[in-house]
Amino acid sequence: MRLIAVATLVALTACPAPAPPVPAPPPNAPSPTPPGPQAPPKVDAPAASDSAPTASAAPPASSAATPTDADPLVGKPAPDFTATAQDGSSVHIAALTGKPVVVYFYPKDETPGCTKEACSFRDSWKDLAKTGAVLVGVSADGLDSHKKFVAHWKLPFLLVSDPDGSIAKKYAVPFEGMHKRQTVVIGADGNVRKVYRKVDVMLHAQQVLADLSPAP
Repeated sequence: MRLIAVATLVALTACPAPAPPVPAPPPNAPSPTPPGPQAPPKVDAPAASDSAPTASAAPPASSAATPTDADPLVGKPAPDFTATAQDGSSVHIAALTGKPVVVYFYPKDETPGCTKEACSFRDSWKDLAKTGAVLVGVSADGLDSHKKFVAHWKLPFLLVSDPDGSIAKKYAVPFEGMHKRQTVVIGADGNVRKVYRKVDVMLHAQQVLADLSPAP
């Protein structure tokens, strides 16, 4: 019996005491929110250095068209030339002083753009004629081609031939077998008033008419 009592005492001292009971949460208490994933620590961006590439601002857009009143010909005597028109008459620029003159260069007879331009001058001819202006078209086409072009579209103005581009060169008009479409407006005093280095064939006749019409 003594041995049983000693063994029982040793077993009781070796076993841990039971943990105290966890108190129940009070009624209506919010349930604990499980911890969410932690946000990664904020890392400061490295400071820009002088060697780091930086975006440059876009250059301002520039106009493709040069203002006509800044053209070197404006304000100077119109370069003189003499040529034969499709009707056999002689066109001499210097001899036309006292009248406004419009010299318009175009690429080729009977092509769509050139036909539109010529016909727009034709359709505005009544008003253009009132200004007393002489209108002269210039291309590399021969006189026979000009005659047919005039007859086909009933053009009431003169066309002259410039097969080698010599007239174009006097007016700084590019020529590579054909003329670039450009127009020069010459005042009654014989000086160049305006130069069109870019031409919209749908609007050009009215622009030229405005140039020739007296200011209101």
